[in-house]
Parts: sequence; structure tokens; C-alpha cells
Amino acid sequence: MAEETKQAQATATPEKAPAQDVKPQAEKAKQPVAEKQTNCLACNKPIKKLKRYYRNGKFYCNKKCWQKTLKAKEKEEAK
Repeated sequence: MAEETKQAQATATPEKAPAQDVKPQAEKAKQPVAEKQTNCLACNKPIKKLKRYYRNGKFYCNKKCWQKTLKAKEKEEAK
């Protein structure tokens, strides 16, 4: 009789499901946040939302500043 109750208890208890990998919120908070670009890369003037020039993933205040950075890169590559 004791053996029957042990077998019944063993079959009645379901096996534990494998634990899922859940990232804690602390790890999510540690990820770096990309900062918003607020100044022109060429002249360092503040960029306004209405007047901005976007090229190659970066913001410039106008087309002249963008061309100025291209010329500066060409001079560095030529050296």
C-alpha cells in the first residue's frame, strides 16, 4: 500500500517546465542610449529642426558645411 501511494504521488506531480531566459530590467537599463545630435559637425552651430541638412547619417547646418567636411576628409586621405 505504501508503494502504491508513492507511485501515485510521483505520477501526480508534473515535471517542472524548463526556465526561460528572461533579462532583468537592470540589464536593459544598462544599454547605452544614442544621444541626439544637436550641433553641426563642421562649424559646431546648434541645429534647428526646421533648418538642417542630413547626409550620410549625420546632420549639418547647410550644404556648405557638409562639403567642407568632405574636403577635410579628402585632405586627410591624401596625406
